[in-house]
Amino acid sequence: MRSVTALGEARRRAMADWAHAARVSAGLVLPGLALVLAGRPELLIYAVFGSFAGMYGRAETRALRLLHQTQGALLLLTGTVVGITLAQVGADRPTVILAAVVFSIGGSLVADFFGLRPEGPFYGVFALGALAGMPTDLGSATSLSLIALASAALALVIGQLTAGPGRPEKSVVAIVREQRLRSRQGALAHAVRYAAAVALAGEAALLCGLEHVNWAIAGAAVTLAAADSRGRLLRGIHRVVGTIAGLVVTALVLAPGFTPRTLAVAVICLLFPTELFMAVNYALALSFFTPMIMLMTELAEPIGVGELVKDRALGTMLGVVIALAVSLVVRDLSPGAEASRAGAADRAIDSGS
Repeated sequence: MRSVTALGEARRRAMADWAHAARVSAGLVLPGLALVLAGRPELLIYAVFGSFAGMYGRAETRALRLLHQTQGALLLLTGTVVGITLAQVGADRPTVILAAVVFSIGGSLVADFFGLRPEGPFYGVFALGALAGMPTDLGSATSLSLIALASAALALVIGQLTAGPGRPEKSVVAIVREQRLRSRQGALAHAVRYAAAVALAGEAALLCGLEHVNWAIAGAAVTLAAADSRGRLLRGIHRVVGTIAGLVVTALVLAPGFTPRTLAVAVICLLFPTELFMAVNYALALSFFTPMIMLMTELAEPIGVGELVKDRALGTMLGVVIALAVSLVVRDLSPGAEASRAGAADRAIDSGS
């Protein structure tokens, strides 16, 4: 009887993963193909970051999904606009690092307060760092921001069209209070953790002579997204293993010299397996996510396979190691209580649909 129940639960989760991955991918297919057909595949990176809004509200009812996807989209778009602005004004790397630190503090507090899943400000920080290094001749700040905004809006529409109505929702205030991931003190400590890790990772990347400090910043930010120190260690290990596997795939895809349009289609296709495996095995998901990010970055700013792989590999390892070290120094204030909050949020999401 238990085996039958377990099999049924596994089938339910698998179907939920497929539906979620398809929904997130659909949010990129339309704007992505539009850019490809318009002959502007180099702008795909802006549509990708906007489409990440679909990652929020994974298994939630319609009203709650709209709330969380809107909040997630605002976090993403803020990071995106800041990154675009930094690129337009030609900000140097120390300025980008400072902006990422400030954003990570505010983003961490916002993500904790609203109980966002995926947890933390990672995608917003990632967008800021990646887009701050883009060339200034890709388009105006307004046009580039509108691509991300349109992609995020489409993700929200798809999220509403595919969500179940569920039971009548409580008031927005009640929902926010119940889904807050950490206590006020815990949230402040976590924000400090983000600030320290992002700042140190960025500075370490500068000292190592890396041209693209965003990889180190992203490596630090994503490691801290886990709920506790043990989770951060596992997340860091998965990050390194998945990144290395993904870099091998990236090198193999770039080696034949495919056209930009072909590479853009590959980016669009890679989002589906990324989301399909994200909740199952983070390292496996990264083996798809890494080439997706690397290819869209190469489309926007061609720098060659060698430098691309070197900066990503070294930057990721620097970020992960520094984040784990910071996590040991800036400890959770009450690990039991915070873990309990995170577990409750996970259970709520698992039963949301």
